[in-house]
Amino acid sequence: MIVEPVDPARVPKLPARATRGSACLDVAAIEDVELRRGKVELVRTGLRMRAPPGTFLEVRPRSGLASRGVLMVNAPGTIDRDYAGEVRVPLTYLFSGWYRIRAGDRIAQIHLVADLGTSVRRGRVRPMRSRRGGFGSTGR
Repeated sequence: MIVEPVDPARVPKLPARATRGSACLDVAAIEDVELRRGKVELVRTGLRMRAPPGTFLEVRPRSGLASRGVLMVNAPGTIDRDYAGEVRVPLTYLFSGWYRIRAGDRIAQIHLVADLGTSVRRGRVRPMRSRRGGFGSTGR
């Protein structure tokens, strides 16, 4: 994965695993932001990222923030291989008042995903089993 600071004079934290067993790389905010209930803020990371060929990046929420009422909107987010802009994380706050994100706080996780390629063709879709009905269809 290639990571480039948007502003070389302002060097942000590079994405990193919190532990050796972590599945994703944590991404941090580059500036202070106040999140208010019901308002979405695009929190800056100060980074551009490019995934290796045959892959793409997924931006995922952090469970530690969710437990405090901070949610990532449109999760997971996708960073396509041809996107060259700064990665920003859309966050909102659920509770009354506000929540402060400080520069350097971990705000999301980045996951490298294999892109197997997709082709689409018209055809007939037949169920593999008798499972039909959509949401909750296996509940009895």
